[in-house]
Amino acid sequence: MNDLYITTSIPYVNGSPHLGHALELVHVDVLARHRRRRGGAVRVQSGTDDHAIKNVSAAARAGVAVADLVATNGDRFIELAAALGVKTDEFLRTSSDPRHAPGVTALWDACRAAGDIYQKDYVGLYCPGCEQFYALDELVDGLCAEHRAPVHEVIETNWFFRLSRYRDELVELISSGTLAVEPRQRRNELLGFLAGEVHDLSVSRPSARANGWGIPVPGDPDQVVYVWFDALANYLTGLGYGTDDADYQRWWAPDVENIHVIGKGIARFHAVHWIAFLLSAGLPLPTRVLVHDYLTVDGSKIAKSGAQAADPTTVVRSHGADALRWWLLRDPSPVGTTDFTEERLVACYNRDLANALGNLASRTLTLAGRERTWHPAPTPDVGDDLRAAADALPATIDAALARYDFRTACEAVAGLAEEGNRFIENEAPWRLAKAADSGDTEAAARFEAVIDTLLHICQVAADELEPFAPDGSARLTDQLAAPAGTPTPAFPRVVA
Repeated sequence: MNDLYITTSIPYVNGSPHLGHALELVHVDVLARHRRRRGGAVRVQSGTDDHAIKNVSAAARAGVAVADLVATNGDRFIELAAALGVKTDEFLRTSSDPRHAPGVTALWDACRAAGDIYQKDYVGLYCPGCEQFYALDELVDGLCAEHRAPVHEVIETNWFFRLSRYRDELVELISSGTLAVEPRQRRNELLGFLAGEVHDLSVSRPSARANGWGIPVPGDPDQVVYVWFDALANYLTGLGYGTDDADYQRWWAPDVENIHVIGKGIARFHAVHWIAFLLSAGLPLPTRVLVHDYLTVDGSKIAKSGAQAADPTTVVRSHGADALRWWLLRDPSPVGTTDFTEERLVACYNRDLANALGNLASRTLTLAGRERTWHPAPTPDVGDDLRAAADALPATIDAALARYDFRTACEAVAGLAEEGNRFIENEAPWRLAKAADSGDTEAAARFEAVIDTLLHICQVAADELEPFAPDGSARLTDQLAAPAGTPTPAFPRVVA
């Protein structure tokens, strides 16, 4: 497999992280771990989007300095990643990383040199939640479609980017798959947007409206760079773009697969605006944009604050990282909102890991550690179908993750465990052992074949499970290396 540079989006830090942020972190971590297991080098980047006006508003409400608010809340995102077992090579904070502002300036200058940035007076409908202007025909019942909230008419003099110039090229990139947007429903939505009139994009805000918080527009200190132009550049600046860092040449390169993992609400920013900025600047493009859907909690929309915040760190403390990771990968639909409840998490984890794989591993290790005085050669051909299913598991997982389908990958692991449990019931190795103890050499040989098969599928399952549930995978791997004795559960049951 090719080497991989993979990124999460960088969230606003006007509040604490919620379950949706956990989902995205876990998605990126699984894809990164899987690629490393297949021999590819991987770089993972995450971070925080500090220069949003909503961060300024949140700091004013809290009576603290904006820099203090984004630092404190940013720490919570780092803590969440650690709680989930997510490993990042870079965590970039846009307000404090010394590489970021020079890189944003370099990108701005490149786009302006291409003739794509110009200044004009503007009257527009602005959604503070999205930090975006909308055309009237993009609203739903006069409201922002994303937040279902009123927009505000704003009159400003801003700098604009000639997004309209790149419409045809964007259509070709997305429709041809040169820029792969998955799942296809999100690709079709973007092509639908591009089929209409594409307006040029405001890429600055008056410094006064942002209270001076942001990166100044080069040559115009009365304006700050629009938060999305600023934020999207993090994928370059975290590699050292604009500061001659070797990591930029190493990782933003044609022979490296470059993946952005994002939520559906920001797909247009990543697959339209961001790509146009890169085209304008003459820079390489990402390879894929993987778009996940939303979660609700107990039927309500998730927010950074309030009863529906669903603090994922608390869930991890209650049920363990593996349980939350497994639910986030196994249960949510690739398209369509999925509701989180504690009961669903518990049922999902216990069914697949504690009961199916955990039970299989416990029974296998107990049988393998059984004292016996007979050690014949295993009966040939016993369990061949099950071994074949185990040997096919890596390819099944490869194919599922290649199409951004975590649910199918998890189903394949759980399905193998279920097949193993059926194999145990059909072969009844405890009866074979009893017969072997009485001198039945054929039963003894079959017992050894059954145990060898079970140990093999447990080892394959442990190996392939590592990206999804790393803690349980490590426990099972350790037990398989020393199977004698009574094993403690590799996947302890959890309760609501």
